[in-house]
Amino acid sequence: MKQAGRIVIITGAAGGIGRALVDALAADGDIVVAVDLPGSGVLELARSLGPPHLGLEFDVSREEDILALYERIEAQFARVGVLVNNAAIGPTMAATVDTTFDAFRRVLAVNLIGPFAMAREAARRMERGAVIVNVASLAGVLGNPKRNAYAASKAGLISFTKSLACELASSGIRVTAIAPGYVRTPMVSELEGAGKIDLAAVRRRVPMGRVARPDEIARVVRVLASLQASYITGSVLTVDGGWMSFNQPGGAHPPVPGTPGAELSRPAEHSSARIVLVTGWANDIGAAVARRFVANGDTVVIADRDGAAAAGLAGSLGGKHMAKSVDVAVESNVVALFEELRRRFGRLDVLVNSAAVADTFVPGVEQMPTQIEHVLDVNLAGAFTCAREAIKAMHPGSVILNLGSINTFPPFAPRHAYGASKAGMEILTRCMAAELGPVGIRTATVAPGYIHTPGVAQLASAATSTRQQSDGASRWEGWDSRKTSRTRRSFWHRLTHHTSTALPCTWTAAGPRSEMLDSPGNSIRTYSGGRGMIVDCAPRGWLRLIEGENFKGDQLPLREARFPIERVVLSMSETPSLETQSFEVFGPRL
Repeated sequence: MKQAGRIVIITGAAGGIGRALVDALAADGDIVVAVDLPGSGVLELARSLGPPHLGLEFDVSREEDILALYERIEAQFARVGVLVNNAAIGPTMAATVDTTFDAFRRVLAVNLIGPFAMAREAARRMERGAVIVNVASLAGVLGNPKRNAYAASKAGLISFTKSLACELASSGIRVTAIAPGYVRTPMVSELEGAGKIDLAAVRRRVPMGRVARPDEIARVVRVLASLQASYITGSVLTVDGGWMSFNQPGGAHPPVPGTPGAELSRPAEHSSARIVLVTGWANDIGAAVARRFVANGDTVVIADRDGAAAAGLAGSLGGKHMAKSVDVAVESNVVALFEELRRRFGRLDVLVNSAAVADTFVPGVEQMPTQIEHVLDVNLAGAFTCAREAIKAMHPGSVILNLGSINTFPPFAPRHAYGASKAGMEILTRCMAAELGPVGIRTATVAPGYIHTPGVAQLASAATSTRQQSDGASRWEGWDSRKTSRTRRSFWHRLTHHTSTALPCTWTAAGPRSEMLDSPGNSIRTYSGGRGMIVDCAPRGWLRLIEGENFKGDQLPLREARFPIERVVLSMSETPSLETQSFEVFGPRL
């Protein structure tokens, strides 16, 4: 997506990745300010672009150079639209005992302190919609010998990316980073020529069997700096040919004779329409994904358990697109779907695994195995089955995209099953990347945060309902506290009836903080109460009790509980020393 006219600063512009960045962003109509060290060739590079592009010589490790750079930019241009922090000193491959203090600090000055100062000055001159992209490295994520200063500086740059993204988000400025693996640049060629790296061995370690080209890195930066990435900030995108996904002894790819052609030049883009399968969410995320592929001229197949929604979406997209009613949790459904696709199209180019169901927002101690099983069957086992069948119809250049979730990384209570399914999806993607890279099939996971969709609206409604204790109370039916006598307290204070009998009643309790509860027989430990507590019957047949303000107490035996149609009387033992607490009681339907 073009945003012509932005002022784009690219540091380290005369290097291998830097020149590719200049070409990619200038081609979009941006005004490029290319900066690099004196004598690097950056002035000649800018002259080759012609006006209004500008080349400047400076040292990113010198703050006075940075301040002078921004003064020049302010005098000649408007606000800064994009900063690409690309300048860096590469790894020296020196042993720890051979690395001097000054050499270590020099790397930090160029690779970390300089980008920080560049971002600081850029942010002061940026408006909403501006972007900072930091070029980090896979070395900042994975440890390797003899890369001490380089790896530490890149890890610091990744951390800085995340913290600055949080700081600048309210100003509408996005901050992202990429972490390339090996790239065929002059820096890497120098290391190879000096015998410090063996690119043949590197290729065997990369599932895709080659190192990256500079233009492949530049295209990723171009997307991150565009409106296509308008909801991406604080993220670090790894571009490594599957390196991080391979974790076992031996090679990830068979030996490659010579230098692969795709490492030297960019292959031709596909020109024919691709066959794309999108599973799930036909009235939600899946619809948006399908429309994007259709806009590219691809043929889309929508597979959803809601056959009517799938058919409606396919109809709105045009005649050549196809809809199928499929439950991905049923293996026979999935197998039949792919058999039909192979008969009709002969191949599959892209699989988008987006079918998923959400958790029930029930505390883990109250969640039934069948609920967990259903989430895993759809979100994880179903996605695996789709990928397994898709591979049989794929060819080199095909792609499997799995829709994960931010829930993979910071787990959200009580979304236990959903988080587990998405964590499984993430590692499943990596395992398949390691396996399928050698045959030219790529896999990736997209992990979105909250998205304004009908599905999220339903989840918000369910969560609100749970907090208000007005709907969905039956979720706690059937949990027998006699089998789980001790449990952590959840946020909401609940007394939960777990039997269908009216007299006598055994209850289990849950409250705030981390006190442990026990409910042997009719006793409730560490829960406060009062003498005569009346519970009104809610409209849907659930029981609600409100009393008092504070939370305190040691032990309060429950003597009796009756369940007439209109109200419930709980006769509690008299405990005058206890302060009382607002809480709610749920029982079986009346």
